[in-house]
Amino acid sequence: MENPTQFVQWLRSVAPYIHAFGGKTFVVAFPGELVAAGALPVLAQDLSLLVGLGIRVVLVHGSRPQVAEQLGLRNVEGRFHNGVRITDGAAMECAKEAAGELRLDIEAAFSQGLPNTPMSNAHISVVSGNFVTARPLGVIDGVDFELTGVTRKIAAEKIHPILQTEDNVVLLSPLGFSPTGEVFNLTMEDVAAQAAIALHAEKLVFITETPMMLDAAGAEIRELTSHQAEAVLQAGFLPNDAAFYLQHAIKACHSGVDRSHIVPFQMDGSALLELFTHDGVGTMISHENLESLRQATIEDVGGIIKLIEPLEADGTLVKRPRELIEREIDHFSVIEHDGVIFGCAALYPFPGEKMGEMACLTVSPDAQTQGDGERILKNIENRAKAAGLNKLFVLTTRTAHWFKKRGFVPATVDDLPKDRAHMYNWQRRSQIFIKTL
Repeated sequence: MENPTQFVQWLRSVAPYIHAFGGKTFVVAFPGELVAAGALPVLAQDLSLLVGLGIRVVLVHGSRPQVAEQLGLRNVEGRFHNGVRITDGAAMECAKEAAGELRLDIEAAFSQGLPNTPMSNAHISVVSGNFVTARPLGVIDGVDFELTGVTRKIAAEKIHPILQTEDNVVLLSPLGFSPTGEVFNLTMEDVAAQAAIALHAEKLVFITETPMMLDAAGAEIRELTSHQAEAVLQAGFLPNDAAFYLQHAIKACHSGVDRSHIVPFQMDGSALLELFTHDGVGTMISHENLESLRQATIEDVGGIIKLIEPLEADGTLVKRPRELIEREIDHFSVIEHDGVIFGCAALYPFPGEKMGEMACLTVSPDAQTQGDGERILKNIENRAKAAGLNKLFVLTTRTAHWFKKRGFVPATVDDLPKDRAHMYNWQRRSQIFIKTL
């Protein structure tokens, strides 16, 4: 191994995700384009890894190009309205045939097991059945969609026991059945969103043929709350396919799914990169804002220590033992992003002089230049005002310019509260700055 240290660091970095995801249900949906592109075997390997980590996986496949191919072989032209297929009898026969072929391809992909491959020692069973109840889409804008339908119910009570059996994955096709025995052609996106909602899934993951989602200015869209995503949809600049995925991701989040992801399949291992790295490689939609600025709790001690240790090591910050941080945790504010602490600061009040010290202001290098330091400062200022303090002071050895730009002015030890002046470290000779609130 060329770089064992890097491998160990990477493995340790994914451990929190492994602990968080174990026993949770993920609905993973992929289009027929992925299969046509020859990417199914690799996706099966990656999803088998998820199953091996104790994640319960439900698969939903699409079949649009396969249905189009079957129609072409029969010299039948496909009909669409607003991007949705009108399914007549001939198209339904094509949809059935495509679904059958895809099911066999998927089962074959999960049956791989050659030695020295990612599937070695994996024994995945693909379980499918009549788990999707559907109803006709009906007549819209004067157009009869015939055998095109929408999901009415997902048989969650039948799927859950299957997922609880080790090494099982459940496969749902974009076909649904009515109580009268009719078959309806559904969209993969609708089935996946409804399955995630019915199963109370932790995540809905669309592995898509569409490229990375971009905003109106051409910048990559990495994270959105469901409300922000609705605004993106209404703005109307997304391509139709991307908008359709986003519409169903929003629906899932509004109905209780914690996270929805839209991940292009063109990058090798994109599903794993999205799930096991902080920044991911796709677009994540959440019902709540992933970032919060709040008062710290005892559960944050480990994250704070990890954040400040490098600055303690190079002398930027005074070293604080873990026991001290635990005792003083109520003084800290933190910025948390999706469970990771990215910034912190502490407020120590001196009520007699109506002054407060802001200490340990730290922002992760990964999040600098994004305004988090300013947000933490504002939070500490608001806390100080709420405590009846009139002035805020800091002691710093390396960031004097940053504080000057934000209204702090130079001061001396004599300007500090008496109790704090007695603790001044003359060896560090920190510069003192004070701001009137």
